[in-house]
Amino acid sequence: MNYKKRMYEDKLKKYAGLFKIILLVGARQVGKSTLLTKLFPHIKIFVFDPIQDLFNARNKPDYFLKDFKAPLILDEIQYAPELLPSLKRKVDVSDDNGQYFLTGSSQLSILKTVAESLAGRVVIIPIAPMTPQEMYDDCQLDQNWFLDYIKNPDTFYVDRSTFMQNLPTRLETILRGGMPGTITLPEEVLSSYFSSYVQTYVERDVRLIENIGDLGTFSQFLGLVAALTSQEINYSQLGREVGITPKTAQRWLQLLKSTYQWHELPAFHMNAIKRLSQKPKGILADSGIACYLQLISSPEALAKSMLGSAMFETYCFNMIKGLCASLPIMPNFYHWRTIAGAEVDFILEIDGKFYPIEIKSASTISKHDVRGIETFRDTYPHLNIQMGVIIYGGDHCQQISEHVIAVPWNLR
Repeated sequence: MNYKKRMYEDKLKKYAGLFKIILLVGARQVGKSTLLTKLFPHIKIFVFDPIQDLFNARNKPDYFLKDFKAPLILDEIQYAPELLPSLKRKVDVSDDNGQYFLTGSSQLSILKTVAESLAGRVVIIPIAPMTPQEMYDDCQLDQNWFLDYIKNPDTFYVDRSTFMQNLPTRLETILRGGMPGTITLPEEVLSSYFSSYVQTYVERDVRLIENIGDLGTFSQFLGLVAALTSQEINYSQLGREVGITPKTAQRWLQLLKSTYQWHELPAFHMNAIKRLSQKPKGILADSGIACYLQLISSPEALAKSMLGSAMFETYCFNMIKGLCASLPIMPNFYHWRTIAGAEVDFILEIDGKFYPIEIKSASTISKHDVRGIETFRDTYPHLNIQMGVIIYGGDHCQQISEHVIAVPWNLR
C-alpha cells in the first residue's frame, strides 16, 4: 500500500523540535509507526512484544538505552514500561529535542506511568483512524469544509460545491471505516481483515490488560456494543444481554475506551430547566469494525440494515473527531436530548463557542430536521451557539433555516 499523507505530519515535525520525547497514542493499526518511519526514515525502530523481551529492554533498560543511541523509535511502549524511568534519566542529561519517539495503544498501560515518569519531558499526540480526506483525497489536509466551519461558521458554505475525489460510495465508505489497511482491499476481503483485527485485539490486548476469564463472553459484549453504537448507554441493558453485572459492563466499556476502541460523549445540560437525558452516548471508534461485528458485509446489506443510520453517524463522528486533530486544541464533545425527544447528535465546544451538529443518512433534508438544533438554541439563549450543521447523504449545500446549513457527507 502506498503511503497516504496524514494531517499529523506538520504537528509531529514541529513537536520533534520542541520536546525531548514524543508519544503517539491510538488504537492498533491506525498508522502510528508507519507515520513515524515515513517522517523519520533514518531513525532506528524497536517494536516491543508482550511475551519476548527482545534486546533485554525490560530486564536491563539502562543497558538497552546505552547500547542504542538516540534518536530511537520505541513502538508499543506499553509492553516495556520498565524503560520509562530510564528514559527520564537519559533525557535529563541532554538538552536535545526529538530524542525518543514512543507509540502506545493502551491508556491503562502507559499514560498514567508516562505522566508520572516523564512529566515536562513528553508531548502526547492522539492518532485517530484515517479521515476520508486522508484515505482517498489529494486535497490539502489543512483545507477542508469542517475546519472552515469552525473558523467561519456563518460563511463557510457559500459557493462551496467541490467534493472529495476517488471516494467510494457512501455505503462502501462506511463499511471500510478508517483503518489504513482497508484502503486497497477488495470488498470481499474486508471481513477477513476485520476478523483478524478483532481476534488479535481480544486475544492479545484484552487478555493482557484485563483478567477476563471468558473471552467468549467479552466477544459477545463487543458485538452488542457495536449494535448500540451512536446510542445512549444503559449499563444494566448491556450487562443483562450477555449475562454480566452492570458494574462489569461499565468496567469493560472502560477497557474499550482505554484501548481507543470506544468514545463516550457526556450529556450536555448547563443547568437547563428542561428535563434532559443524563446518559452518556457511546460510539465505536471505527464504522468498519462496527459493521463487521454486526455481520454486515456488503453495501446491499448495510442499505437494508436497521443499523444503517447508526453506522453513518458512527462514521461521521469519527471523521469529525479525526479532522479536529488539525485544531490547536481538541474540542469537548457532547450530545443533547430532551425527555420530549428533541436532540442534537454532537455538540462541540471550543473557545467559548458551541457548534451543534446533526447527522442524517437521508439524501434530502427538510425543515423538520432542524427541530433539535433550533430547540437547543432556544433552551440556551445565553450561550454563544454557532450556525448548526446537518451532515447528510445528499449532494449539495443548502441553508435549511436561519441557523442551520445542510452539508453533504463527502464535501471537500
